[in-house]
Amino acid sequence: MPSDTVLYQAAALCLTCPDDDLYARLPLLREAAPQLRAFTDHAAVTAPQDLAAHYEQVFDPENGHALYLSRWRDSGTRPLVRFEEQYRAHGLEFTGEELPDFLPAVLECAARTGDTGLLTEYRDGLEELRARLTAVGTPYAAVLDAVCAALPPARPEVPR
Repeated sequence: MPSDTVLYQAAALCLTCPDDDLYARLPLLREAAPQLRAFTDHAAVTAPQDLAAHYEQVFDPENGHALYLSRWRDSGTRPLVRFEEQYRAHGLEFTGEELPDFLPAVLECAARTGDTGLLTEYRDGLEELRARLTAVGTPYAAVLDAVCAALPPARPEVPR
């Protein structure tokens, strides 16, 4: 069974807007992360422009399927600073076009550092997103299924 590190990196690639890079890596993704085969098999037989249109439709902010973790729990800019601080704590610099709480960026950080703290902290949001994607029948649900299954159990919150 592949390591969770490989799974998180592969899932990050699957959850970005599909492009030539994704299609070039599909055979590798299929072998390296068999948990994602439902998605990679679907992508392999779907025209790139159709998969890109589906991605845009599914993850349109108006559809309630946000890939931005803080939208599932927090508001304001403070959570975004926390994500950036977490990246810096591991010697990583967030330079993407997306916000720092963008799930593929968080997955890549977990893959590079082994730290799943942000993913487990936002596990309830990930589970909600997974359930919503499953309900609409998108192949992206399989990616969230695999990510959620790989996460360590959530730590119980300490009463304040």
